[in-house]
Amino acid sequence: MEETNQEPVLGRPDSTPTTQIDTFSVEGPVELVHFRSSELTAVCPVTNQPDFYTIDISYSPKSICIETKSLKLFLRTFEGVGIFAEHLAPKIANHLGEAVQVPVKVILEQQIRGGIVTTVTSVSHN
Repeated sequence: MEETNQEPVLGRPDSTPTTQIDTFSVEGPVELVHFRSSELTAVCPVTNQPDFYTIDISYSPKSICIETKSLKLFLRTFEGVGIFAEHLAPKIANHLGEAVQVPVKVILEQQIRGGIVTTVTSVSHN
């Protein structure tokens, strides 16, 4: 684990949502890291109804990778948060991009609502 001011998420017995993203060093050439989850939820900021998402996250690490338990707990911080998909995708991409210091691409697919599936793609500015 990279040294941080906080105790690493991995190894802690709790599963409290947190914005802390733990990282670890790359030990060889890694071309692409890709995560996919269908466990991301938030709420519509207008109707307060739940929104369910499938999220794809990808990046090409230079020196550090994202630790998955901290990623899972970070994604849980959006449960109950009123946010549009168009705001959520760049928020996640930028937060993760800051953690690994490379561009991170997020593709967020909001499950069908009113017969429409919304897909939002964002790339961090790292």
